[in-house]
Amino acid sequence: GTWRNAADSVRIKVARCGAGLCGTVIQASDKAKADAAAGGTDRLVGTQLFRDFREGEDGLWYGQVYVPDIGQTFDGTIEQMNRDTIVGTGCLFANFGCKSQTWRRVR
Repeated sequence: GTWRNAADSVRIKVARCGAGLCGTVIQASDKAKADAAAGGTDRLVGTQLFRDFREGEDGLWYGQVYVPDIGQTFDGTIEQMNRDTIVGTGCLFANFGCKSQTWRRVR
């Protein structure tokens, strides 16, 4: 489905890709595009923010999180809080320097 961040400045489409799930930007505000460009991501729309996420035995999804504002990829998790809310978390390494972002389903 389609999900939006808290500010509704970025919308992603989450869909199967390969053996896992990916989240690709389908819509972004001018500010989000400018922030991504400052981080070295020339074209935000079409960029995969969530890459190759696979469900773990603990119910979390594990994969790679791309942060366009800084142009880097981190190990991350996605946790489904309820039908309409997911929380994506990316960490620098070994649960250190982690940041989370809440995404809500777009209906």
